[in-house]
Amino acid sequence: MERDPRALLWDALTAARLIGSFAAAADFERFDRDDMLRSAIERQLEILGEALAQLAKVAPDLAARLPDARRAIDFRNLLIHGYAVVNRQRVWAVVQNDLPKMTAAIETQINELER
Repeated sequence: MERDPRALLWDALTAARLIGSFAAAADFERFDRDDMLRSAIERQLEILGEALAQLAKVAPDLAARLPDARRAIDFRNLLIHGYAVVNRQRVWAVVQNDLPKMTAAIETQINELER
């Protein structure tokens, strides 16, 4: 049974907001040395990417409206399958630079669907 695209967007938004809240009280040095913080952020990035991957399957037109959705999905795959070579600075850069735009884009799509 396919999931409702709105539920997938909410899953992605929840993950994005959690990442933002986890990272808000940290800097790279803390992220780099705090295994629990790093694990929490990486796990939510995996969930975000998986929700977008599922969205691309059930509603490709909707997923296409999210800039960088493909990059988020690819990053999820790197975290899952390339875990041994994940660059922590790259993860932190994604959180600081890309996540705010993705969060805003997801919020926009949810708002449009609710109208």
